[in-house]
Amino acid sequence: MIIDDVHRGIQKRKKRKRLGRGVGSGHGKTAGRGHKGAGSRRGYKSRTGFAGGQMPLFRVVAKRGFNNAAFADNVLAINLSLLEEHFSAGEEVSPETLRARGLAKGRYDLIKILGNGELTKRLTVRAQRFSKSAVEKIQAAGGQVETLS
Repeated sequence: MIIDDVHRGIQKRKKRKRLGRGVGSGHGKTAGRGHKGAGSRRGYKSRTGFAGGQMPLFRVVAKRGFNNAAFADNVLAINLSLLEEHFSAGEEVSPETLRARGLAKGRYDLIKILGNGELTKRLTVRAQRFSKSAVEKIQAAGGQVETLS
């Protein structure tokens, strides 16, 4: 390897390709558009997935079964370890307080509290869903569980 090759051809500000400026420019005559056909014409736009007259891939690949992703609820999972870390004893945990503390970011339909981690504080937790272990740990710490609809 020649060390000079590493930086050869790298420019800070690359010049734009000047099309149709004569044969000597290398981009004259057809200006990089080739001869004839739709691609050589003004205003040509290729449709997404168009394969030049060949059968497009999305028509070749079999489409089978049902995908529920478009209809499924987007569930935000929050572990008890996060509640232990961000809330003090006697506080209420709700979707509003979670968003205020930066634990519930982005778009979601439901909040589910999971039982990962230990909970030593007495909290009132309000959410749409709870795992069995989370309910047990919250109640064992003297807290309350309220299911939102």
